[in-house]
Amino acid sequence: MKVSTDRPFQIVYSVFQHEYLGYLFESFVVQLDDQGGFTFQFQNISSKNAAEFQNGLDEKDYKLIQWMDTIQQDAIVQKYATKKMKPDEFFSKIYDKEKGNKQLQEVINTQIEEARRKIIPDLRWKLLFEMGNDGNPTWNSIEIMDEKATVMFHFFKNEDNTHYFPTIRYDSQKLEYNYKNAYLVCDVPASMVLEGKLYTFESNVDGKKLKPFFKKKFIVIPSNLEDTYFRKFVAPLIQQFNVNAKGFDIQEFNLPPIPILEFTEIKAGGTADLFGNKSLENEDQYIRFDLKFEYGDKQFFASPFYETSVTVDKTDQGYKFKKYHRNREFERDIRSIFAELLLPLHKGTIKMGLSDAFEWLSVHAFELDEKGIIVVQNESNDKRYFSGYSSIDIEIKENIDWFDIKGVVTFGDFTIPFAELRKLMLKNQREIKLPNGLIAIIPEAWFKNYSDLLYFSEENSKGTAKLNKVHLSLLDELQNGNLAKISIDHKLTQLRNFDEIEDYPMPIGFHGELRPYQKAGYNWLRFLSFYRFGGCLADDMGLGKTVQTLAMLQAEKEKQVPNPSLLVVPTSLIYNWELESSKFTPELKILVYAGTNRSKREDQFANYDLVITSYGIVRQDIDLLERIHFHYVILDESQAIKNPSANIAKAVKRFNTRHRLVLTGTPIENSTLDLWSQISFVNPGLLGTQSFFKKEYQIPIENKRDEAKLKKLHSLIKPFVLRRKKSQVATELPEKIENIKYCQMTPEQEEAYEEVKNGYREQIIENIEKKGMNNSHMLIIQGLTKLRQLANHPKMVDPEYEGDSGKMEDIIMSMQKVIDEGHKILVFSQFVKHLTLIRQHLDKEKIRYSYLDGSTKDRQAAVNNFAVNDDMPVFLISLKAGGLGLNLTMADYVFILDPWWNPAAEAQAVDRAHRIGQTNTVFSYKFITRGTVEEKILKLQDRKKALAQDLITTEASFVKKLTTEDVMALLD
Repeated sequence: MKVSTDRPFQIVYSVFQHEYLGYLFESFVVQLDDQGGFTFQFQNISSKNAAEFQNGLDEKDYKLIQWMDTIQQDAIVQKYATKKMKPDEFFSKIYDKEKGNKQLQEVINTQIEEARRKIIPDLRWKLLFEMGNDGNPTWNSIEIMDEKATVMFHFFKNEDNTHYFPTIRYDSQKLEYNYKNAYLVCDVPASMVLEGKLYTFESNVDGKKLKPFFKKKFIVIPSNLEDTYFRKFVAPLIQQFNVNAKGFDIQEFNLPPIPILEFTEIKAGGTADLFGNKSLENEDQYIRFDLKFEYGDKQFFASPFYETSVTVDKTDQGYKFKKYHRNREFERDIRSIFAELLLPLHKGTIKMGLSDAFEWLSVHAFELDEKGIIVVQNESNDKRYFSGYSSIDIEIKENIDWFDIKGVVTFGDFTIPFAELRKLMLKNQREIKLPNGLIAIIPEAWFKNYSDLLYFSEENSKGTAKLNKVHLSLLDELQNGNLAKISIDHKLTQLRNFDEIEDYPMPIGFHGELRPYQKAGYNWLRFLSFYRFGGCLADDMGLGKTVQTLAMLQAEKEKQVPNPSLLVVPTSLIYNWELESSKFTPELKILVYAGTNRSKREDQFANYDLVITSYGIVRQDIDLLERIHFHYVILDESQAIKNPSANIAKAVKRFNTRHRLVLTGTPIENSTLDLWSQISFVNPGLLGTQSFFKKEYQIPIENKRDEAKLKKLHSLIKPFVLRRKKSQVATELPEKIENIKYCQMTPEQEEAYEEVKNGYREQIIENIEKKGMNNSHMLIIQGLTKLRQLANHPKMVDPEYEGDSGKMEDIIMSMQKVIDEGHKILVFSQFVKHLTLIRQHLDKEKIRYSYLDGSTKDRQAAVNNFAVNDDMPVFLISLKAGGLGLNLTMADYVFILDPWWNPAAEAQAVDRAHRIGQTNTVFSYKFITRGTVEEKILKLQDRKKALAQDLITTEASFVKKLTTEDVMALLD
């Protein structure tokens, strides 16, 4: 019957017993009569209609209503039924005694019990009733008692058995509750309804301990069950409650606690080692720390904390219970000490890796002792470990060609030979046996701090160790971290700070003048030569790597070195080096060792200062060339040896030479392994073996973006890699202005593009789902390439296409404008087909142009034609063919017709014009077709910048790095 909100009403709460769910609470509003009494007009109130009665509800009512809603049978059915069912059908099925779902019963009961725990405290000061059988919510009033009742448990032991029963007191008065129809509305903590009153209890009594006595006076424990019952039931009762016992003793103790940190070894599965070797002796091992407190002769775990802890002893005289009162404040203070010492105990325990655990013990050994915390090992472990303080002191002194390493290693009172420690660590042996038989764990920090030093060092004849001077940067790390005492020559430390390198005089035979940054590079090359270090000159394109190298070679000539130097370059650059040498170092006697008719006599090299050859010749003639002792071997565009497994990379490492140098603007194109290959040529051993480098640097840097490893790698190579960017040094370069010109597809072009895009997107998605990303690479490249061609001009895909291209129209218009203004243009495209379309237009308009792609045989003629002919304003160049070795400063406009995956390749194209010698501002235009894959490539270029740009350069390969998400974005 509906309750009117226009007349007085009252919210009440009723408790009733559900057939399956036990005692539940429900909320009602009851209409009041004129005297304020209850009428028989009432209705259920829930969260759905509570707002109608807001004038009669407070915040606590709303909260109670919400909780009671969750335990009504309809809510339970709705939440847990797998299909639409009536409540009777659901509960009879779930709670069937034989076929019922016990697991779901437990879940439901737990939810309802949790709700009861939240409801009961908030019922105080509310009206609570027992519901009548007729559904009357105000049938019988229940008074909620203000204070909490107490429970005392009584045990009477005799020879035959033990009697056990609890007594309940409220307000110092004993409650008679046996056979009084008492019932529990909540088990934990217990809430009991007795004779119209609801009682709650101190100490969070479990109602299951009271319920048996609602219908009996006591329980008898047979003597044959006493031992189990006393230990599992009586002892916890004594710990938590007041107990009256006869027939056995309960002793109480107030003793000062002693903190104990116990560690226990736990073994698991296998593990890999630090240097890539599989350890056969060590398994995955852990240490579990347990904080305990010793009170007299007993130890108790720190968690869970009890005000008292109880032990049970059985003697000839019977059972003796010992009740120890715990010092809460002291135990809390000890816990806080561990938090300060960065051992985050959770419930008094923590599991750590074996190395980390003993490293922590070593670091904090003195503090633990000072605080009176005793460290002990669990006696169940067979292996006995050393848990005290350990230290390592390293001293490094400079010798003639290497650094001497001496070390002192201590574990407690024992000193261990450094050579023995080094051998163990190199084998990833983390245990060392001390003279007293204890096993000490080598701290993980030692592996972290000294792994490179140990790996790169060698054992000398004295049983100590030595380190090649090429690993100078390792000493910086050790010294900066206060990890070693370093004594080396001041002059050698100049490599740490490039600005401090001494100024060397220019060679007399050098014609020309070096700019300040070029002079600094020359000084650096001379410094490396003095110490016989190899180097990588990695200046930006156009900054004059050639002229700096020639100056150094002239200086070497004037030192009257007896052997020639060898310069290995791409074939297309041989002539360029000859020209540059004739200009700046005309005294250098040069032999060009190339051509099919070249002589292969060993004595032909003797009378020359510099032999210039190509990578192809080296690959063919390495058996001859390795027999010649060269003063310097220099590799130009050294990314040619970036693949360490390629024949050319293997060949150049066979050279017999005193000095090594590489020149490159892009030492990293695909991965950090490119860098390893080149650095391993100039300074063998600097970066370790290929497998070591891959594990320690390549995988962490490329796959895990490990900044610490990147920083460490940078530190190792820094003294031997010199890289200057134009923005840093070449202030005399004219301004370079870069533009992006967006083009709109024609309707016919857009139709062709969308048709292909949708088809490929469907194919690629299906292929990735079936075969995975790695096996879809070729299809992805095929699709993306075709889309890029369509974005340029559909004729590149379909020669029969009759429509126009929006980009082609924009290119022609822009090109004509530049030509009309009297400028020269470099036009780059990745696609020869695209250049062909431009050629057709230029031929039609009778505009002269030069042309260069991979099939062009005489590159220099193409360059010269463009350079000397003022009436030849256009130079069409394929992006790959024109990426290296061209100096085209006569052009001041650069058109990039289609974006390449690698922004560095585009930058190289622009740098054909924007380099030293240019006197005009260089304008570059990149043509991008809107709404196509080209626009998305720009976003990829911004997002997928160089793998190691902070190290040396940008990454040159995007295609292999595409993720599934990248592909989907490109095809969106």
